[in-house]
Amino acid sequence: MTPSRGILVGVTVVALALGLATLDVASGGTIKGAVVLKGAMPDLRKLPVTIDQYVCGKEKNAEDLLASPQGGIRNAVVWLDKAPPGTIAATPPATATMDQKDCLFAPRVVIVPAGGRIDFLNSDRLLHNLHSTPSNNPPFNRTQPKGRTITISFSQPEIIRVTCDLHSWMRGWVVVADHPFYALTDGEGQFTLQGLPAGRYTLRAWQERLGMISKDIVVGDQDPTTITLEMPTR
Repeated sequence: MTPSRGILVGVTVVALALGLATLDVASGGTIKGAVVLKGAMPDLRKLPVTIDQYVCGKEKNAEDLLASPQGGIRNAVVWLDKAPPGTIAATPPATATMDQKDCLFAPRVVIVPAGGRIDFLNSDRLLHNLHSTPSNNPPFNRTQPKGRTITISFSQPEIIRVTCDLHSWMRGWVVVADHPFYALTDGEGQFTLQGLPAGRYTLRAWQERLGMISKDIVVGDQDPTTITLEMPTR
């Protein structure tokens, strides 16, 4: 099912986009894959808007599960359970961003390396509130007028839900990565991980509504190594 509101996420490979990998990407192996829905796509839910309708509209499509007509899951996070030996994270790169626009977080999911930062923006002409209660990082609960940027640092790996206390339907997710080999699926559910030495790995995939799955994979002489990760409908 194609969402009515696209989020420009593309295929995000932290090893490349964030410049963290110290291994030689050109000489390493590649995993190319897709995260797909196993089972029927649930009906699209509508969320009522009860405040600030002059900006937010009267209802929103739930974006907790977005999939292509072929079942490819958007905004799933895929990573290696353990990074290859010799992988060392370099200095975190430029700050990532997450905006609040039309009373939604955009992008909905952001991957940031441990030690990195996110600039939270507010492009709406109204007041928002950033609220989260992480397990491993300091909690935050900040009001945010239009045009103000709030920068938050994340030092410990975990998956963090971000909400707005003023607009109950708003959800965003920060995935704090403990090594470079993380990827965010695109609109077709596809992802790529590059620069991997030959060997056996465990892939993990997480999606906010479907939870987490894992699957073993062997990276060998054949390049790229392809895989399909199926996530059961819930």
